[in-house]
Amino acid sequence: MQAVLNSDFTFSQFHYLQRLLLVHGRWSYNRMCKFLSYFFYKNFTFTLLHFWYSFYNGFSAQTVYDTWFITFYNLVYTCLPVLGLSLFEQDVNETWSLRFPELYEPGQLNLYFNKKEFLKCLVHGIYSSFVLFFIPMGTIFNSVRSDGKEISDYQSFSLIVQTSLLWVVTMQVWTVVVGIALETTYWTMINHLFTWGSLGFYFCILLFLYSDDGLCVILPNIFQFLGVAKNTLNVPQLWLSIVLSVVLCVLPALGYQFLKPLLWPLSVDKVFDTIHGLRHPLTYPVRSKLKMTGSRRSAYAFSHKQGFGPLITSGMFMKSKWPRKNIAHKK
Repeated sequence: MQAVLNSDFTFSQFHYLQRLLLVHGRWSYNRMCKFLSYFFYKNFTFTLLHFWYSFYNGFSAQTVYDTWFITFYNLVYTCLPVLGLSLFEQDVNETWSLRFPELYEPGQLNLYFNKKEFLKCLVHGIYSSFVLFFIPMGTIFNSVRSDGKEISDYQSFSLIVQTSLLWVVTMQVWTVVVGIALETTYWTMINHLFTWGSLGFYFCILLFLYSDDGLCVILPNIFQFLGVAKNTLNVPQLWLSIVLSVVLCVLPALGYQFLKPLLWPLSVDKVFDTIHGLRHPLTYPVRSKLKMTGSRRSAYAFSHKQGFGPLITSGMFMKSKWPRKNIAHKK
């Protein structure tokens, strides 16, 4: 009894561990691995852009992004999508998890996040940062608007890069969620709200901070991108640059997710193929214990210094008035 009172949680029966490990434990492991992969990727991409930019700014401390974008990047723009991923993601439902215990094996072998997966996140971040820097750079180089004004300035370049970056890392949530089983991705209304709401909130902030009549007019010393949103987003080729950057960053990740089960299959991939071949989940028997009634109820803590030996050996409090009912299975 003392051990029970001092523990964080207890189980009255061992078979309760089945659902904890095969369902909730497995979901928790998958969510944590996808969370870490996404978290490292988005920050590698965000940071390594400054490496490419250093060759053009004389290796100074000049940043690629606006100061307020750096502040809001992890605090507002990218926190909710990964939060929804880490809270609600389910590659398969609980019925399949209990029906196929083999799905628990990757967690035992630590296959979903290790040094190799960390290196993949780094390589993916390097590639994405390269694309996100040089595609906008090539787009605005010696470019002019339809009215003859130049757009090859630092503020326009910064706006294009940070917009492309946010679209890429937000779409990456979807490619990370896809994982091994493409047809079993679990999306909820909260996931959609977090994902698309973050992008919508970014554009609201964009127009509020970078427009001609926003905070740039009220506080010009703090918000220095006056009119950049209107001057930049009105140019069609800059939108094409954003779309091209997103496609070049997302397609390799999607292609890898498709080819990975074919070229480098894991032991659980056969299980996923079996699940995809079945239209409806098989009914898994649920163990339930019928209610027991008796004339008296008693309990005994074996950690007591002085026990009640006669109470246990006599059996007078151990017998039930009514016959005990067996454990049944629900069909």
